[in-house]
Formats: sequence, structure tokens, C-alpha cells
Amino acid sequence: MKKILKKLVGLVGLVGLVGQITAQPQIALLKYGGGGDWYANPTSLTNLIAFCNQDQQMGLNPQYATVDVGSAELFNYPFVHMTGHGNVVFSDREAQNLRTYLIGGGFLHIDDNYGLKDFVMPQMKKVFPELEWVELPFSHPIYHQKYQFPNGLPKIHEHDNKPPKGYGLIWEGRLVCFFTWECDLGDGWEDPDVHNDSQATRQKALRMGSNIVRYVFLGE
Repeated sequence: MKKILKKLVGLVGLVGLVGQITAQPQIALLKYGGGGDWYANPTSLTNLIAFCNQDQQMGLNPQYATVDVGSAELFNYPFVHMTGHGNVVFSDREAQNLRTYLIGGGFLHIDDNYGLKDFVMPQMKKVFPELEWVELPFSHPIYHQKYQFPNGLPKIHEHDNKPPKGYGLIWEGRLVCFFTWECDLGDGWEDPDVHNDSQATRQKALRMGSNIVRYVFLGE
């Protein structure tokens, strides 16, 4: 927990973090416009947070928040998760708000729940027109936290039967956005009876998810 608080103190520019430092750091789900199901996988973050707390004693708030992409409340959360299947639209004001948040020290994890990529990538181009997505090498620290993923992201759901890919947006040497595609970690985080995934599959998803959270909060 001390390492997490140290990381939070270092997130210069996230104006709401003073309150969180005295409480428990909280993960948030991003709410966006355009008609896509931003609310997909309703049990996933609750289960991921519980896993992080039980497996690694991260001391996270057991309840996740929901935050609009254009809201000032975005700055209260060091880690924001985004998911869905369909359309995504950021207004110019929302894109600027998200950009300010990410440049100031925030982190966005986008998990494609199947069909999100073609919608979200143009919107993220509005956020960072000067950046290009890069596929993270398998040697990247995000794959080597408590759990080792020497071949990158685990394959949780088949989708189009393509290999899973992890893409990043890197601002001044820092990974500010991680996009997981053809993987569907969020489905693997959900309650067991939602997708009837095996325990082994769910464990892979939760372990990779905890790696992402640990990477963001501990900076290791």
C-alpha cells in the first residue's frame, strides 16, 4: 500500500488525488457517448479489484466508480477502464479533457469487448493526433509484474481467431493508454456463470489484469 500511495503522490496534475491518498485508491469505468455499450461486463471490475486486493494486498477501494469522459471527476481516478462493442464518440471538449488527464499522469486501459477497435481508434486520434499506436513488445514490464506473460496477452475469447495484441500510446516516454485487442480480458474477469469460462482461463485474465493495475500503481 505504501508503494501505491507513493505512486499516487507522484501523479502531478491529477487534482483530485489528495482525497484518495487519505482513503483508498479507486478504479473507474469510463462512460462515453455514441451509443456503444460502455457498461458491458458489469461484474468484471469488481472481480478484478477483489483479485488485486486478495492476491496482492493492493488496498484498492472494493467498489469501482463510473465517470464521464468529459467530467472533471475524471481526475480523481489514477486508473480508468474502458470497454464495449459498438460506437464511440468524443466531443472536442471530451477529447481535450481526456488528453489533459492522460498527460497529467492518468492511465486509460481500453479492452475491446469485440468490435470496439474501429470505433475507438479514430476517437483516440482526436485525443492524441500526434501519436501513433505501437504494439508493445513482449518484454514490456506490463507483461512481467507478479505474473509472467512471456508471449504477451493471453487469449480469453476467440473473436476472429486472431492472436491477441497489446497496443500502447506513449507520451514523452510514458505509457498513457493500453489497448487490449482480440483478447477480451473483461469477459474473463466476469462472474464464472456469465461466459462459462474455465477456472484456468479466468485466472489468466485476472492475473494479466492485475499486472496492468500493478504496473500503473507501482510503476514497476
